[in-house]
Amino acid sequence: MCQRCPCGCRAWSGFEVSSTSLGGVAQAPLHIRMHGADNVAIVANAGGLPAGTVFADGLVLRERVPQGHKVALVDVPQGAIVRRYNVPIGTALKAIAAGSWVSEALLQMPDACSLVDLPLATQVAPVQPALDSYTFEGYRNADGTVGTRNILAITTTVQCVAGVVDFAVQRIKAELLPKYPNVDDVVGLEHSYGCGVAIDAPDAIIPIRTLRNISLNPNFGGEVMVVSLGCEKLQPERLLPPGSFAIQKVAALATSEMAVGQLSINSAAAPLARAEETPLDVVCLQAQAHVGFMSMIASIMQAADQHLVRLNARRRTTVPASALVVGVQCGGSDAFSGVTANPAVGFCTDLLVRAGATVMFSETTEVRDGIAQLTARASSPAVAQAMVREMDWYDRYLAKGHADRSANTTPGNKKGGLSNIVEKAMGSIVKSGSAAISGVLSPGESLRDKGIAGGLVYAATPASDFICGTLQLAAGMNLHVFTTGRGTPYGLAAVPVIKVATRTDLAQRWHDLMDVNAGRIADGEATIEQVGWELFHLMLDVASGRKKTWAEHWKLHNALVLFNPAPIT
Repeated sequence: MCQRCPCGCRAWSGFEVSSTSLGGVAQAPLHIRMHGADNVAIVANAGGLPAGTVFADGLVLRERVPQGHKVALVDVPQGAIVRRYNVPIGTALKAIAAGSWVSEALLQMPDACSLVDLPLATQVAPVQPALDSYTFEGYRNADGTVGTRNILAITTTVQCVAGVVDFAVQRIKAELLPKYPNVDDVVGLEHSYGCGVAIDAPDAIIPIRTLRNISLNPNFGGEVMVVSLGCEKLQPERLLPPGSFAIQKVAALATSEMAVGQLSINSAAAPLARAEETPLDVVCLQAQAHVGFMSMIASIMQAADQHLVRLNARRRTTVPASALVVGVQCGGSDAFSGVTANPAVGFCTDLLVRAGATVMFSETTEVRDGIAQLTARASSPAVAQAMVREMDWYDRYLAKGHADRSANTTPGNKKGGLSNIVEKAMGSIVKSGSAAISGVLSPGESLRDKGIAGGLVYAATPASDFICGTLQLAAGMNLHVFTTGRGTPYGLAAVPVIKVATRTDLAQRWHDLMDVNAGRIADGEATIEQVGWELFHLMLDVASGRKKTWAEHWKLHNALVLFNPAPIT
């Protein structure tokens, strides 16, 4: 089996396996080499393979090698480069004989790539035909965005109110939500920010704009409701100043066939209907009117009821696939991430871009080592330079903490066969497909603010699953795709999260947590293209509400985690 790499990054041109007996769970000894120039391959068999195993190409294992870990295909002298994806992932600290386990301890990680003299917009993206016939059923918003869910979000200005809001949300779900069958959920936007922080420090803009833009996520329908304590540093008017939000008169819009017929989804920067600016709806817990805890709860519920009435008037309507804003992310990566799940997501990314949708990839430390590949794929030198600025900012941010990109790789990543961040980065970048990178967002910025509608976008975020997801929410995503090799029950309350397993073993063991099994690619039961198309169609079904993800089914929701590089006082 040999697959074309969908990422266009020139890191590898395909992968080769050592056996053709791949039906079901592979029984024949199997290793996968990503590029003909590689001198290592990964063992694909579940449970690994023992010493003495003979592969179809004649290679004999000198020792037991766990699944996903590397085996030397040839003798590698001390000091020689070890290659995977046709990229140096390290130098041998001692001589490694063919058939030996190439463990993390045997490799010296390469230095970080320089951010100087990089190729800027030198690689022309392949021309592919547009996909303009695909649609889904979504909720149109007055600002031009489209929701995949219809949710009331209650914004909080400070962690102090989190317990009160959680109590109120439970009451709202039990007592009010049943009256409004067209509303999917009520969520409290809890976070750890708002006070005890250097609110005027330059980097404080990152958590503030993140929370502001999350409050305006397309899945919340423009219904902005805030709960404040009263004495916090992040006052409501600072979080959401006049002019930063517009409340759609949902009931009037939903009942106006003329208005619906005039809506166009192709430009999120242009308003679809005239939005009416209204005063910010704030419940302040320290207000004199509140006498006792239940008075606070009653005020929150009364305010929520008014928003629920408007949200309940909304209806799904057919919109083009170009209205999708998809965030792609890895979590609990293993050596198969760059072989199965991420290449399938990358192929699907190309399909989405061809359909006019917006796709965001992120995780700065996980793509830092592929910066030359990324700047070459930029649509313009200005976009390439913006990526370089984000990488440089993050290099300096890590340096302040006396850390570097090597701190990214986790014990689970290494147990899954990834020796270091260079190897991890090559597999991570593949999620971005082959399209030109047409825009860059700094942490906390939104697509709406940058006037970006459609195409492949680099949204700069830390690699932390929770912070990356939070920042992609702020950017405006309405659907999330999350690949995993080690397994994680990650989910978000605000958007559906589609989970893609890298291995069949994981997909079978976590059969009620994983939505797609990309491990079938390594098993020989499906191609990258087939799984990519499967994922594309699943996205349209999930976005339409026709299907729920497992994370939605079990209501698995991770907390929002704001990225705050500013000082805490």
